[in-house]
Amino acid sequence: MENIITSKLFNSILFLTILGEFLLPWILSRHYDGYNSKMMAMSALGSPQSPIRVIYNTWLIWLGLFLAFVAIAYFLTARIDFPILSVLRLISIGFFAVGAGLISGIFHVNENKNIVTAASKIHGISAAIGFMTFLFFPLLNGILAFKQDNFIFGVVCVISFILALIFFICFITGDKEQFQNTMLRYEGLWERLTLLCMYIPLAYKAVNNLLS
Repeated sequence: MENIITSKLFNSILFLTILGEFLLPWILSRHYDGYNSKMMAMSALGSPQSPIRVIYNTWLIWLGLFLAFVAIAYFLTARIDFPILSVLRLISIGFFAVGAGLISGIFHVNENKNIVTAASKIHGISAAIGFMTFLFFPLLNGILAFKQDNFIFGVVCVISFILALIFFICFITGDKEQFQNTMLRYEGLWERLTLLCMYIPLAYKAVNNLLS
């Protein structure tokens, strides 16, 4: 398990999964009349009103299961030399995997945010916790990279964290009524940009291991 993050198979699946996080919603959105990728969050693709909900929710469950495995693999690789950072990375990826993946794939939001159900509340809380913990994953990797004298990767991670934080603030702010006539209203866009920046450390490592 400790050496699995350098294996070609593991990194191929990881890279394809990250790619699928953005490519699959784009493909599915073309089969969902009324869905606007810039304005609507990706979770709406799994709503009861969505014609492609089964596919997207199945994807979320797969994402959760695989990222939980990734969290354990990353924890084991650095737990001896950097125990605290390893635990924090485990929490960061693990909470995202469970909250924004598994739980979100089982409990769904409604297309109309004004319709609140027990399932949508569970989805909202779990996804929010997952996003907020995963937000710090680039920063944690940056700190670890600097401790390992990997300056370039450290800088990439820190920049990714700063951008993810900015985009995340835009994402949660855009939901407010007073910002509906500004660029901040593009909730779907800000969500995707936030995710992209949070995934950069994983994608960077996956590509680096595949090319090495």
